[in-house]
Amino acid sequence: MAKLVVLSVGMTGRTQELKVEKTTIGRVDDNTFQITEPSVSSHHCEVVLQGNEVLVRDLNSTNGTFINGEKVTEKVIKSGQILRLGQIEMRLETDAPGGPAKKQIDQTMVMQRGVSLTELEQGSRAGGFDTKSAGFSKKTDKGSKIFWIVAAVVGLLIVGGLFYALMIASK
Repeated sequence: MAKLVVLSVGMTGRTQELKVEKTTIGRVDDNTFQITEPSVSSHHCEVVLQGNEVLVRDLNSTNGTFINGEKVTEKVIKSGQILRLGQIEMRLETDAPGGPAKKQIDQTMVMQRGVSLTELEQGSRAGGFDTKSAGFSKKTDKGSKIFWIVAAVVGLLIVGGLFYALMIASK
């Protein structure tokens, strides 16, 4: 028996057995398999059993239907492949012999640490990336200095103009 197993966080492990010839998947409750997630269309796709094959057909969804990262309108999905509807991912699992071994759903992966602000300010990183030679440098505040100089000159001109007008008016 074929079934879809949801892999996305918050719905992990939720399954839908594909017992009938056509299973509709979408956000609204008249679908066979309802997934109430905003990135899933009201009537997103349908899964059709055709003998030993499982066919996925997109129903003009907004965010697309993907099998192993490839956007599809209609395609046969094989056991172990990932079906993505919007932001929801699920895997097709079958009892067919010779299919791929089931993977663990939750696996932790160690990610490399990025660059800290302190390392950027120092100008180079232990890995040999030199920010100065790459054209990166600490931002200067030249624009602010120019603004204040121009503001002071304009202010002096205004005060001088007022003083001159007062001198002429008092004569």
